[in-house]
Amino acid sequence: ALLCRGMQTSKNNNSEKAEPFYRLSVPKQTGCEIINEARSVLRPLRTRRPFTPTEHQRKLFGSQSSRAPQNRPRSVFSLHASSFDLAESRPVSGVRLSPLNHRPILVTSAKDEDSFISLPKPPADAAEARKISSARARLFRRTSQGNFLSAKVVPPDQNEEKLDSEEPAVMSNLCRSNDNCLAEKRLYTQFNDESRQLICNEHISRSEREDFLKGTAGKFLFQPRGESDQMQKPGAGSLWARTTGWKRRVTDLEDETRINGSEEEEIFWRIKILPILLELEKVEDNIENLCLACTKLYQALNEGNMLGKKFKRRSVLLKTLYKLVDIDSDPLCLKLAKIILAMKVDGKNLLSVCKLAFKICRNEKNDHLIQNDGLLDCLLDVLRTEDLQKDNEAFLYCMGAIKFMSGNAVLLNEMADKGAIEILLQLMKQINNIKENDMYFSNLGHILVQLTATLRNLADVLPPARHQLVCNGAASELCVSLEQHMDDKDVCTYIVRIFSKLSSYNDFCAALADCSRCYILFLALLHKHQKQQDLVIRIIFILGNLTEKNNQAREQFFKERGSVNTLISLFQTYYELDLNAQKRYRERGGEEENHPKHPSEAEDVLIKLIRVLANLSIHPNVGAALAAAHRIVELLVTVLEYKSVDDCEELVINAATTINNLSYYKEKSSAVQDKKLRIAEMLVKLLMSNNMDGVVEAVRVFGNLSQYHEIRDFIVQKKIYRFIIALLDAKNQDVCVFACGVLLNLTVDKNKRALLMKEGGIGKLVDCLQDFGPTDWQLACLICKTLWNYSENITSASSCFGEDTDTLLMLLTSLLDEELALDYSLSRDLRDHHKQYWEREFKPVAEKLLDRIQSHHSLLPTVTITPF
Repeated sequence: ALLCRGMQTSKNNNSEKAEPFYRLSVPKQTGCEIINEARSVLRPLRTRRPFTPTEHQRKLFGSQSSRAPQNRPRSVFSLHASSFDLAESRPVSGVRLSPLNHRPILVTSAKDEDSFISLPKPPADAAEARKISSARARLFRRTSQGNFLSAKVVPPDQNEEKLDSEEPAVMSNLCRSNDNCLAEKRLYTQFNDESRQLICNEHISRSEREDFLKGTAGKFLFQPRGESDQMQKPGAGSLWARTTGWKRRVTDLEDETRINGSEEEEIFWRIKILPILLELEKVEDNIENLCLACTKLYQALNEGNMLGKKFKRRSVLLKTLYKLVDIDSDPLCLKLAKIILAMKVDGKNLLSVCKLAFKICRNEKNDHLIQNDGLLDCLLDVLRTEDLQKDNEAFLYCMGAIKFMSGNAVLLNEMADKGAIEILLQLMKQINNIKENDMYFSNLGHILVQLTATLRNLADVLPPARHQLVCNGAASELCVSLEQHMDDKDVCTYIVRIFSKLSSYNDFCAALADCSRCYILFLALLHKHQKQQDLVIRIIFILGNLTEKNNQAREQFFKERGSVNTLISLFQTYYELDLNAQKRYRERGGEEENHPKHPSEAEDVLIKLIRVLANLSIHPNVGAALAAAHRIVELLVTVLEYKSVDDCEELVINAATTINNLSYYKEKSSAVQDKKLRIAEMLVKLLMSNNMDGVVEAVRVFGNLSQYHEIRDFIVQKKIYRFIIALLDAKNQDVCVFACGVLLNLTVDKNKRALLMKEGGIGKLVDCLQDFGPTDWQLACLICKTLWNYSENITSASSCFGEDTDTLLMLLTSLLDEELALDYSLSRDLRDHHKQYWEREFKPVAEKLLDRIQSHHSLLPTVTITPF
């Protein structure tokens, strides 16, 4: 972007013809190459990502939530056994049977046991039927009041008359129910709600029933018929003798038993599960033993394939677990929650167990317990399999628990490994498919807050997690959520935080740029939440990332209606906030050395806003339009006026960079041209600072502005050229490049060329050519162009270049030798790049300059060429 307007002379028919200097570059460049070269002069800006504070207390909604306390679900609550619904725990029957209107005949003797087929017999009269119905009602009331197994069974050798008159009808009905169909087949145990102990009946001693439950029963009572004769041994005092007759009486119910549960499941339940339930009843005061029993219970259920809804004894198991919730212990509740979730409860019980998991995960001290358990798998399974609309409140606490887990680095990586990202995005799609007028919409907004907060944490995980977000279309789904929940500041904030994090990476940034709706959404949010600094700064940061490398994004954003006006409005708002804050600071007597070094909130917004303008200006059409926007240029100049580089380095340097980019466009309508002298005055302050980055940026801007005659006069008048020449000693390639650009433009004016020799500029230029020439052909080319302009009216090489003439001749000769100039130790691609620039840019200028010097050098010395 440097104007090279010096004149060159070329020999043509032994006469010199003046030509514009810029025509020396050969071969001729195409339009595309010229545009690409121009773009490389302009510089996109990068900046730090906005800081996101960590929530020190785990809640459903953070301390900065926009939700009023009365309009959001509770994060703190109490849970007891009564929070669960015992009725829901019963497995659902596949067939609903009608009540029997007769009483079956029971087998009365062992003799008829194998051959007797009972036929239905109608009741004798209406009174008898009422008697049967009344007995059934009493029995159902009794079995629904907390008993874990069936109603108490009376052995066959006692109350035989009662069995014949009333109990058979009850038994027959129970065989058709889901929970108790196996109760009549064998004698088994029963939990008593008041004592919480397993009992068989009042006639069996405690030692007998413990032997019965702990293995003896499994060895003898449940052994298949025909494999042992011990079951046939007589004896009125023997438990096994008393149960043998009862077992024979229910042989004819064998087929119906197989319908409700397999023989293997029944045996497994009695041998493996029932003893653990007894253990849970006994050790309720010992948390460690309870946790150990729960671990064994889960392993046994998993081994017996009894997890889920199909298990016939499910209600018995769940009732036991629900009662243990009253014991206030997080380690125990963690075990209970895992088992209950694995049993696939629904309705009120699903909500209660999700609240239980939420309560456990809310305490950060439990993270180490959760890491060693499988609770995460169960919670993810809820999101994957349950009904979102039916169980939306349960989903809320389930997602809240997962969000808390994502605050732990170990659990966060575990989530990524277990496919949590895909599950969460599928859930988001379900939420996005529910429209605003739906009755569940507001509740789903609460869930979406937890979901997006979790995704925000997952965005910090290793690159594979970010790759999953890209591959599963996270950008487009998040945009849909953003559009549907524009009025929900919490949802918007978390989504914007996700974009802020992920747009720093090229793959996600490209995916977001392809979502054409994102630009209008961001503009709508900026318009709606203009004074919400935490939201505004992240949106501006995202736009800066989108426009940093993507020329299509620059154009697309610029074309959105009101885009420039929105940026100007934000610039004005936060400039005034910062200006007022600075005035208050100075009124309080604040000293410069005590000025805070980190940017304030208003300064941070301005930094990132100016970065967007700088990145947009790289696009040729957009840049020209912005350069013509007087309000934008005015605000940028104002920043340089009221803010010093010591106050906020990044803000001032960004403003200077943006002005430099806009100064590249030289249209008549350019506001930069109108304000060029005012800009130059502001740059002097930056040039004289102790901040080297600020100095370099000021020199860059002078490189463009020095194309104008008024600015070149200003540079001489303010003696800025002395400072520019001194910068050649910086031994920094970038500094030398920009300083050479200013000096090149100064040598366009004949009356300013002598200043170069007067301040020792020729010797410094030759030193730069020697130090950096072989490694930086752009700098070498600028130096040769400057010396070419300077020597336009040369009469003698010695008088023109002084004592540096011979050194310059030697350098030019060496640098024009391809074998010596190009480093063949470099990689092929890099060597080809160097060769292209050397051939197209440096060589034509250097050959002309060498020819001029040699033709005006009367005593041409012998030049020894040495490799660099």
